[in-house]
Amino acid sequence: MRAVVQDRYGAAPEGLLRCAETARPQIGPGEVLVRVCAASVDRGTWHMMAGLPYPVRAAGFGLRRPKNANPGRALAGVVAAVGADVTGLEPGDEVLGVGAATFAEYACARADKLAKKPANLSFAQAATLGVSGLTALQAVRNHARVTAGQKVLVLGASGGVGAFAVQLAKADGAEVTGVCSTTKVGLVRSLGADRVVDYTREDALDGGTQYDVIIDTGGNRRLADLRRALTATGRLVIVGGETGGRWLGGTDRQLRAQLLSGFVGQRLGSFLTSENATDLGALAHLCASGDLTAAVDRTYPLAETAAAIRHMLDGHVRGKVVITV
Repeated sequence: MRAVVQDRYGAAPEGLLRCAETARPQIGPGEVLVRVCAASVDRGTWHMMAGLPYPVRAAGFGLRRPKNANPGRALAGVVAAVGADVTGLEPGDEVLGVGAATFAEYACARADKLAKKPANLSFAQAATLGVSGLTALQAVRNHARVTAGQKVLVLGASGGVGAFAVQLAKADGAEVTGVCSTTKVGLVRSLGADRVVDYTREDALDGGTQYDVIIDTGGNRRLADLRRALTATGRLVIVGGETGGRWLGGTDRQLRAQLLSGFVGQRLGSFLTSENATDLGALAHLCASGDLTAAVDRTYPLAETAAAIRHMLDGHVRGKVVITV
């Protein structure tokens, strides 16, 4: 099969990722072989490609060199084969979810990290749900616990996670303010945000409005600034914020928030996304019913995966970048 491969870690995709002929992956008893139709790019793609911050390597992705052939994870495609212990899925089923080395014609995925793809969702759209969609769903519903009537602020509202978070908070009845740059205001407004703040012209954290919930998917603001914009019992959920540090890469802010949370009335913190079929199924249902839209900025063919990652790194993306196979 054709697949993107990398032999070493590196921060720049150019000269690192290349297409090659490789063997199809072998599946275990609880796994599924998926003929990949689309795979999406997210910030986690870069972390796995670069092996940064260093704890990424210790988390099972390879200490000295990448464990997987390529950094792709979110996918959508057609089941080609199932392991002996797999139930509920069979060859020919169209699926979406999370796998390993998904920038390839075929990829392996655990059955409990897949859900069936709705017929009205394209493969490119479906591929956006596996990482970014899951993170947004769990941020809004499990950790921020958004309810009707609350004021919710989404930082990084035009990104992969942020675009989903805006829609999910609106679906739960919240009054949503999205923060983004000038060229992305139209997208965020089209996703249903009640108010859109262009951060190049206005500071959403100036204290003029207090929010019940702040979901930070792309900012790197000080905790003091974020807390000032929260109500006394508000919730802050941090799921983004890059510093480029090789050891912590921005997670130090998340750790400080969780430590502080035990001493103040506000709930501050972060979480690790749970990759599971139940939440993937919930996202698929929301998309099938029209309550959730997967915003695809641009698609690239498999051979241009490095260019797709560069486009994401350059900060021009509105929604998600997708690799089509």
